Amino acid sequence: SKDLKGAMEILIEQKRQKLSTVEKFDEHMDFASQLIFAQNRGDLTAENVNQCVLEMMIAAPDTLSVTLFFMLILIAEHPTVEEEMMKEIETVMGKQEL
Repeated sequence: SKDLKGAMEILIEQKRQKLSTVEKFDEHMDFASQLIFAQNRGDLTAENVNQCVLEMMIAAPDTLSVTLFFMLILIAEHPTVEEEMMKEIETVMGKQEL
């Protein structure tokens, strides 16, 4: 746990350094960037930012797998939706292999 926390702190610091060199920010900034800017404004502490990022990294695989599972079940139960999705993929990808 201590090693993971240290690794997160290093990654956040790298992100902070990268943000300090960016001239223009996209409208849709990622969540880690928003946390760092909240800390810069004084809305969050460094510990708050570290804990949020750590929790995202730990929780994401579980929530993602559950979400994908239910998405696949819903697609399987609605074949017309699956057909529309496949048409969309073919429109975007053309003859390229996925």
